[in-house]
Amino acid sequence: MSGLVSSERGRDGIFRIVLNGPRANALEPGLLTELLRALDDLAASGARRAILSGGRNFSTGGDVARFLDAAERDEAEDYADRVVPLLQDCVARIVAMPALVAVAARGAITGGAAGLLFASDIAVLSPDAFVQPYYATVGFAPDGGWTALLPGRIGLGAAQDWLHADRRKTAEELSALRLASEVHPEPEERAAGLLSALNIDSALAAKRLLWDDPRQRALRARLDAETATFRALIGQPATRAGMARFLGKTADAARV
Repeated sequence: MSGLVSSERGRDGIFRIVLNGPRANALEPGLLTELLRALDDLAASGARRAILSGGRNFSTGGDVARFLDAAERDEAEDYADRVVPLLQDCVARIVAMPALVAVAARGAITGGAAGLLFASDIAVLSPDAFVQPYYATVGFAPDGGWTALLPGRIGLGAAQDWLHADRRKTAEELSALRLASEVHPEPEERAAGLLSALNIDSALAAKRLLWDDPRQRALRARLDAETATFRALIGQPATRAGMARFLGKTADAARV
């Protein structure tokens, strides 16, 4: 690994995965590939408790500048093929993992990166943490489980309204939606405490029952549908213009 993601099993038996990528852990092929490898290592380790964290900002999601650059070279779909399926696999792996996975997050959790939060078994957020979709602003189709996973957590109508409004939700609002177990100034430390206090046999039995094979197959189908729809939109002129506006350019300037 190149250090974009680090992982190790601590003396307390908790397997820790830390995102260390540039640009606030932007979801690009290298980081996502290393995250999948870290999840493989978690599964192989036999650890039954894990924490996923990401420093000052958990992750700002997909790198819009790289998507726009690919679009300007008429390679948007190719670049999407190198990013979105990896993210979807990370989300599915966390759900299927035979371990309780806690997300301990600070700062931004935006775009597809929120799927890692939605897939977690426990989440502890710092007071400055927030989630925002940005899909409506940029023009992307939702990925990372925003339509595949979130409606099951907060309800279909609430998920749809959030995507349409493209509204930022604070840590306290996320806690009220039950997307966070707690809000705490030291989320990594508190997540470790919550995991250690669990009756792990009972918690894992509940996870297996909640995420049985039929639910996992349905989730996979919905994630695949997100991937296909993302790919269908990413190369469209309106999406290119949206990316340019998001990056503070005009569409004409972006094509120069």
